[in-house]
Amino acid sequence: MDTSGVAAVGAPGPDAVSGSDAAGGPGTAGGPSREGPRGPDRPAWTFLSNHAHVLVCLDRAPDATMREVAAQVGITLRAVQSIVADLAAEGYLLVERRGRRNHYTLDRTRPLRHPLERHTSTGELLAALFPPSS
Repeated sequence: MDTSGVAAVGAPGPDAVSGSDAAGGPGTAGGPSREGPRGPDRPAWTFLSNHAHVLVCLDRAPDATMREVAAQVGITLRAVQSIVADLAAEGYLLVERRGRRNHYTLDRTRPLRHPLERHTSTGELLAALFPPSS
């Protein structure tokens, strides 16, 4: 059987930044495997979703490019594009074009989506993760 031109399952695409994938990274239901870069900066799993990681990045650097966010989170550029589209569609993120770049503004009043966390806003989550310096 000729397998030329067929990518191996789980092989990274041309825009891959790390071993994670658009569906949630290594070890998730959508991920091809648990393999990938590990260590103190890239554990096999985390308590926050990639959506939360993208939100944190854009809150801290509202003028960051999607490529920069992808590198920080450890996911593909396409995954960041999909996540930003999700967050903007649900009103968590306002995307404003400024020249050739985008500027991102987070709506800190929006509640988290899961029923267990719905009583908490995105602003409260970010404040808990990154308390203001005194």
